[in-house]
Amino acid sequence: MPRKNRIKAIPGTRRRMSELLLAETVPNLGAQGEIVRVRAGFARNYLVPQGLATLATDENKAAVEEHKKAQATARKDQVKTLKELAEAVGKYSVTLEAHANKEGHLYGSILAGDISAQLKTANFAIEPNQVRLEGPLKETGMYTVKVQLDPEVDTEVKVWVVPKAGAAE
Repeated sequence: MPRKNRIKAIPGTRRRMSELLLAETVPNLGAQGEIVRVRAGFARNYLVPQGLATLATDENKAAVEEHKKAQATARKDQVKTLKELAEAVGKYSVTLEAHANKEGHLYGSILAGDISAQLKTANFAIEPNQVRLEGPLKETGMYTVKVQLDPEVDTEVKVWVVPKAGAAE
């Protein structure tokens, strides 16, 4: 009795190749949702048992296309929300107090985490890894700092570094 989900070779190929649908991204092979051609033994012994791929049936292909459409819609909504957040953050300016000498040099430095914490207190969900500093801020003054919310969405925020009251004596 033949098995229903048996991995078969693709007819007309010289080597025994199988066509699979990747369930996970496999390095040096393909991304999730792609249809790839691999040797039947590799598919049978590694990809399918590990749950990294499944047979590329018409039903599976249709399900992947449906899933891709749903992901594209969700991605559009996510980008729209991030653009609204970027617009709001761009209108906001951060003021940070730090110990400084008379010349305006800080005794410490202002890092991305400090800026992120100040933005979080203003109800903006910005993580430190989203704040793009070229280096720590070590002097008082006004800086324009890039905030990258997504590879497609970024904005700038004004950061004012001021000496603490009574610190510059």
